[in-house]
Amino acid sequence: MLVHVLAYTGLRFGEAAALRVTDVNVLRSRLRVYRSVTQVNGEMVYGSTKTGKARDVAVPKSVMAMITELTEDRAPHDLVFPAANGEPLRLRNVRRDWWNRAGRESKTAGVPAGLTPHELPHTAASPAIRAGASVKSVQRMRGHSSATVTLDCYGHLFEDEHDAVADRLEAHFAEVSAVECSREEATTLRVAR
Repeated sequence: MLVHVLAYTGLRFGEAAALRVTDVNVLRSRLRVYRSVTQVNGEMVYGSTKTGKARDVAVPKSVMAMITELTEDRAPHDLVFPAANGEPLRLRNVRRDWWNRAGRESKTAGVPAGLTPHELPHTAASPAIRAGASVKSVQRMRGHSSATVTLDCYGHLFEDEHDAVADRLEAHFAEVSAVECSREEATTLRVAR
């Protein structure tokens, strides 16, 4: 479940680990992200997001359905992804307890060797861009401070968009040409009468 959230929403590990049930908006299919949690000197410390700004992140409906099922019997203040002891997940423990093993077992499924939880949020940007997300949309999803940061990270992924833009411009040109031809024909008919 955590893998789906990281891979499809672009949340950073600490942001996902800090999510509480009250941060889940099922009706709008959004997650409210305004804090992060990380391990410092053995203690879990809550703080703001990397940019210090809150954001609402869109969640695919199938992933939201999983989150809803996971949290249906929990109190609003409960963590969405608690560790077995009820505390926030610790990245080191997640990697040791199941991530690395899952990575080794998934090599045959085409998952790149060495994929880390920190890379999944970056992975989320690629299908979003392929699905037509704008730079501003990816900026918001990833929680970047500016569109420039987003373009510096993912600008190469927008290259494929050039072909799609050319195709849309071609369709627009054909539509405009058809309208202009219709006007010319109408003018010719009026003049001929």
